[in-house]
Amino acid sequence: MTAMPKARRLDVSAYIACFYGVVWREVLRFLHQRERFLAALVRPLVWLFVFAAGFRQVLGVSIIPPYETYVLYEVFVTPGLVGMVLLFNAMQTSLSMVHDRETGTMRTLLVSPFPRSFLLVSKLLGGVAVALLQVYAFLLIAYFWEIEPPLIGYVTVLPALVLSGLMLGALALFMSSVIRQLENFAGVMNFVIFPMFFASSALYPLWRIKESSPLLYEICRLNPFTHAVELIRFALYAKVAPAPLVIVAGFTAFFLAAAIYAYNPSKGLIGRRGAPRNGGA
Repeated sequence: MTAMPKARRLDVSAYIACFYGVVWREVLRFLHQRERFLAALVRPLVWLFVFAAGFRQVLGVSIIPPYETYVLYEVFVTPGLVGMVLLFNAMQTSLSMVHDRETGTMRTLLVSPFPRSFLLVSKLLGGVAVALLQVYAFLLIAYFWEIEPPLIGYVTVLPALVLSGLMLGALALFMSSVIRQLENFAGVMNFVIFPMFFASSALYPLWRIKESSPLLYEICRLNPFTHAVELIRFALYAKVAPAPLVIVAGFTAFFLAAAIYAYNPSKGLIGRRGAPRNGGA
């Protein structure tokens, strides 16, 4: 009998081509869905143009790092709205994962010879690339609304955006393994997205929350989204926040490991529900 031919080992060029294909597919999907782009901007712009303008006379923000002077409320809330863009884009990625899994697109991808961890990281980075387009479009509009951080801040904020986007995207990937049907996504939004956003420093300084409710203050401190917002806030003014940086990096590693485990066909949640088992680990 003739020996079975050995499977051809994937080289670096194959990984590069796969990574490019997955990321570019996410970007093209976003560019072809103009309503998604508009929806991504409407939420933070409504808060900036309507709510922040109305709260300006009620909520004064004292001199707190990274600000060196008193700032208007809309200036303070801008990093939180940037975090909102990242958060909702991550949940949109989760929704697309559930849809792709139901229609078979994701099943086809997961049975490819590439390791699942590589495919999930590629999918995650594709979502972050889309989020960056949305964030910088929002910051451009905010600039004409007199939200003017230092010009260097638009560069120094990029690593913070990528890391925060990776953390929220990894959480969304894990959630996509738990959501069985598209109809359940609305419930996930109510129980995950909104508590993460409102129980954070996105809209109010932590010291003001502590004055009104010590319990809510502790919840905000435990919320990873709070640290993502603070990381973005400091980076937007060309400063480093060591504690949020470490915490966001730690949660990114944790959520990514959980997502990779959940999509493992032999161990994770996907495998227990009968997903294809031919993909790499």
